[in-house]
Amino acid sequence: MLELLSGLDTSLAITLVLSVTFVLAFEFINGFHDTANAVATVIYTQSMKPQTAVLLSGLFNFLGVFFGGLAVAYAIVNLIPTELLLNIQSVQGMVMVFALLASAIVWNLGTWYFGIPASSSHTLIGAILGVGIGNALLTGESIGSGINWSKAIDVFLSLFVSPLFGAGLAGLMLFALLKARPLSNIHKSPFQRQQIEGRKHPPFWARFMLIVSSMGMSFTHGSNDGQKGVGLVMLVLIALAPAQFVVNLDAEPLQIEHTKIAAVQLKEMYQRNQIIIDAKYPANGNHTCGVSKVVEESGVLLSTIGDAKSLQQLPEAARWDVRTQLICLGDAAKKIGKVAGISDVDKKQLKGIQKDLSATTEYAPSWVIVAVALAIGMGTMIGWKRVVHTVGEKIGKEDMTYAQGMAAQTMSAASIGLASLIGAPVSTTQILSSAVAGTMLVNKAGIHFSTVKTIALTWILTLPVSMGLAIGLYYTGVKLFT
Repeated sequence: MLELLSGLDTSLAITLVLSVTFVLAFEFINGFHDTANAVATVIYTQSMKPQTAVLLSGLFNFLGVFFGGLAVAYAIVNLIPTELLLNIQSVQGMVMVFALLASAIVWNLGTWYFGIPASSSHTLIGAILGVGIGNALLTGESIGSGINWSKAIDVFLSLFVSPLFGAGLAGLMLFALLKARPLSNIHKSPFQRQQIEGRKHPPFWARFMLIVSSMGMSFTHGSNDGQKGVGLVMLVLIALAPAQFVVNLDAEPLQIEHTKIAAVQLKEMYQRNQIIIDAKYPANGNHTCGVSKVVEESGVLLSTIGDAKSLQQLPEAARWDVRTQLICLGDAAKKIGKVAGISDVDKKQLKGIQKDLSATTEYAPSWVIVAVALAIGMGTMIGWKRVVHTVGEKIGKEDMTYAQGMAAQTMSAASIGLASLIGAPVSTTQILSSAVAGTMLVNKAGIHFSTVKTIALTWILTLPVSMGLAIGLYYTGVKLFT
């Protein structure tokens, strides 16, 4: 890990350390901001002592980040416009990273302070989009070209659909429990069980399921939200220490060979379909990348890599050239796949080509994953009380029952886990809050519309506020420092 500072002058090394610390601070805040949702029901139902619950939740968050893969990490990173990704090593690139992180941290801390379940994912995505809009304003481009809208739409859909999915599944599970065991103690609230039976803890199986689902939700939270921090750390490392991080220097020779083959296949596919592709994406000499430049870009990539069996053999400038061409070719492959007239066989092949082209640029060293996992795990251990009270008592008009807690938490964990598998960034907060509301409706308990209104208003405001903050910070930073 310390070797990343070698070869850097003192000011750049200090900037690198501070930048990585800033990202880890965001993940630490994410830990105590979002993970309260993972322990809310298990603490509220007295299934576990708060100290034990948050310690175990922190551990499972750590494991979730460590074993969660990188699909969500780069789904977030790829929201950033291609031109900005290619210029990440500039001062403008660093202003971008600081602007989006500062925006996300300010909104996260504000909503946490007032005990409002708000989405860190939603906040970060809004900040990234704000940076894209700010860059478009500075360069004079249209806002439409300043954002990776195809990826943004996919993310918006996952953020919109996932809470409805979680609420529906939680409601169905509670309905099944009510039909199967209508008189069971699992349909009592902790207050009712203590007052009527004098027992502190839930029935055994309810307690077991609440604990398992809580830890499952902590794991899936780490595997989804933690990956976003991994992606942000990689942006910082690429910007400030490009010699070591622009591409995966530990890539195997076979992986490098697959990358070269993918470039050749993409060039041949472009040449086979050149007429319809050029009609959709005409040549534009103003941009570094372009679909019409596929033949040129693939040639530069193959020439730069040459016969090298390891990317460490390439000089620093050549490593950056490799990254540039891989990003451009990957962007072209995505666009070609959307051209009307491209055969299904070619579309299927394009998916494999995209995977091979991104293999050496969409990666993360183990120490980055461990650092983010530790930050989010440690953050879990504080700050949980405010949101637990909101989730347990303020969403529904009646106290949450054990069965409601089981249903909401189990289905939230399943929904978030599924999203992580397919690489869809989702909001832990939105899914759990919606799931609790779904169980309240099924249980005919009624909903505190004042609380739901506050959560909904926060959900609506998160995107424009974080976007506005990011636009302002980015625009001001670029004007001051470039």
